[in-house]
Amino acid sequence: MASNSMEDLVALCKRRGFIFQSDEIYGGQKGLYSFGPMGVELKNNLKQAWWKAMVWQRDDVEGLDASLLTSPNVLKYSGHEDTFTDPLSDCKDCKSRWREDQLTDGICPNCGSKNLTEARPFNLMFKTSIGPVDDGSSYAYLRPETAQQIFTNFKNVLDSTNRAVPFGVAQMGKSFRNEITPGKFIFRVREFEQMELEFFCKPDTDEEWFKYWVQSRIDWWLEQGIKKENLEVFEAPQDDLSHYSKATTDLLYKFPHGFEELEGIANRQDFDLGSHTKNQSEFNIKAKVMENKDSTTKLAVQDLDTKEWYIPFCIEPSAGVERGVFALLNEAYNEEEVEGKTRVVLSLKPHLSPIKAAVIPLKRNNEDLVNHAKDLKNKLQMLGMGRVILENSGNIGKSYRRHDEVGTPICITVDFETLENQTVTVRDRDTMEQKRLGPEELINSLLYTSPSPRDKSQYPIPA
Repeated sequence: MASNSMEDLVALCKRRGFIFQSDEIYGGQKGLYSFGPMGVELKNNLKQAWWKAMVWQRDDVEGLDASLLTSPNVLKYSGHEDTFTDPLSDCKDCKSRWREDQLTDGICPNCGSKNLTEARPFNLMFKTSIGPVDDGSSYAYLRPETAQQIFTNFKNVLDSTNRAVPFGVAQMGKSFRNEITPGKFIFRVREFEQMELEFFCKPDTDEEWFKYWVQSRIDWWLEQGIKKENLEVFEAPQDDLSHYSKATTDLLYKFPHGFEELEGIANRQDFDLGSHTKNQSEFNIKAKVMENKDSTTKLAVQDLDTKEWYIPFCIEPSAGVERGVFALLNEAYNEEEVEGKTRVVLSLKPHLSPIKAAVIPLKRNNEDLVNHAKDLKNKLQMLGMGRVILENSGNIGKSYRRHDEVGTPICITVDFETLENQTVTVRDRDTMEQKRLGPEELINSLLYTSPSPRDKSQYPIPA
């Protein structure tokens, strides 16, 4: 059975080294987490799968890795300084703080009191000083999203790659939000990673591209192992859209605490490029250098047929890495009875599994077996399929159970017959079936741990 229990997942993550609370020895930091040995591998594999699908397997997307510290001017013209807030209420009795949307009938969820303050806007951005003197005159923000650095680098990417609209810029990286009430494990945190694409298109093609990206992102999550019945598509009503959005579709996943956003796809129109272009125009007018109204300082492109300049519209699929990891762990978690005992298995897709294969010598104190296992491990590692480890515990049964729990697709046992004919015993994680394979058969069986290229015919590109 799959897990619908937050406690099951948290216990597994702590026990097997996926996720720890940050600074736990000092009581922990709320809303901050560290990814352990297994967690960082899963996280990196998810990001690599996203990067392959968004950049490597496409001919119309480039990558970017921009700075975390962001100029106040960028976030002023993007609207973040004025609008990136949550309504905050304090309980006067228990001193707890809550977002207004977390309050039901004006009652404090912590103590049940109705003695609450009026809601007031609370800015979610982290602010830090720059330079040797902290006098408030020189500061920056830790970026609240990866998107704005893509927009401010739009012209740099365009000029350096000779791209033409339609094209996209993809970026993965840290973002920071001072959440009032972080919680639900790694679902809502203060420091997190995003996987974002800003896809630029002509204004009259935006609706078609929006539909394209919604379907493409649904299909991608299904390819990662999310079951269709655990995914819902929610179209945000017009009165609930962000200030920049023409349309937003959220992909909701059935987390242990219910359906909530896994990824959002937004039609940002020309709001961001237009806002930063306006700032550039104002700056150049003040500097008395804006004599040509087609100035290349504009974040605009020229139509090669009509020779007219226009600001592209932008479609943005944006997913949180932590939420993706959370969803995949929940989806892959299974418990089953085997010989009267409970077996916990993470049935992750092989390309996402933290460890692709474990090589296990039958006896840990036999030098010949251990050396052969080490040699096999090194040869398999050179295939470039991901992490392969030597599991020299001396207890085959316990090794199998450990690797079931961390999602290792296959375990390879090196025994005395291996020394005679080079064959090994290969055990499948999900079926527990064991086969005797030779060197070539073993390598062929491991090829499935890498994701196959997506069939582009399934994703017709808008004209």
